[in-house]
Amino acid sequence: MYAYDELDRTIVNERVVEFRDQVARRLSGELTEDEFKSLRLMNGVYLQLHAYMLRIAIPYGTLSSKQMRALAHVARKYDRGYGHFTTRQNIQYNWIKLAELPDALADLAEVGIHGMQTSGNCIRNVTSDQWAGVAPGEVEDPRIWAEILRQYSTLHPEFSFLPRKFKFAITASEHDRAAIKVHDIGLRIHRNAAGETGFEVLVGGGLGRTPFIGKTINEFVSHRDILSYVEAILRVYNQYGRRDNIYKARIKILVHELGIEKFKQEVEEEWVQ
Repeated sequence: MYAYDELDRTIVNERVVEFRDQVARRLSGELTEDEFKSLRLMNGVYLQLHAYMLRIAIPYGTLSSKQMRALAHVARKYDRGYGHFTTRQNIQYNWIKLAELPDALADLAEVGIHGMQTSGNCIRNVTSDQWAGVAPGEVEDPRIWAEILRQYSTLHPEFSFLPRKFKFAITASEHDRAAIKVHDIGLRIHRNAAGETGFEVLVGGGLGRTPFIGKTINEFVSHRDILSYVEAILRVYNQYGRRDNIYKARIKILVHELGIEKFKQEVEEEWVQ
């Protein structure tokens, strides 16, 4: 699994310091709950009926034993002794006190865990096959590309305020255990007729109140071009996605209303610029 370097650690630690100050200002009354909302959401903190909920990112579902022990420590010290693993490979704590949230995040930062981009209208946790790296028949390990996407998308200034939340999933197996067809962007690593390895790119999938199956926008994008290609998709979505209606803001609605051919045309034009 990926080991955080000094830059990663600096970003995570600085975010904890920043959030500690924001919490202090909320507790003192300097910030109202409405003013605090956007700040807490940037750190994965939701306000529920009876308490705040903290969602922690577990990129592509991979944890070390040290990180798992840290999650258990937070559950025991700050919550009620347990957490809730989500369908998208995160973990949530539902009973942490607001005053103790910065301490919990500081403890997790020591092992390279944080809550950044687990909420808000940004690129959320990149998920993959639960058997990634050991599944028979994999073309290659998709976790490498999940990590590249994580690094690319974390605190990306252009994509931190999208029309709506945005989710990637990656698989490298014929049997799709990552459910790439019900994600905003789904990536399938495969080999083309020439034996080259690259990505089939699907776009516009999603569940919720208006479910859609993602459509293939490009059958084969090479490794060297995949970041620029998904960036073109995100730019088109950022420009044309609905911001006036939360129920029509997801990229699945945009793809449905434009049609996949028109949407692809917009993406291809953006990509060559």
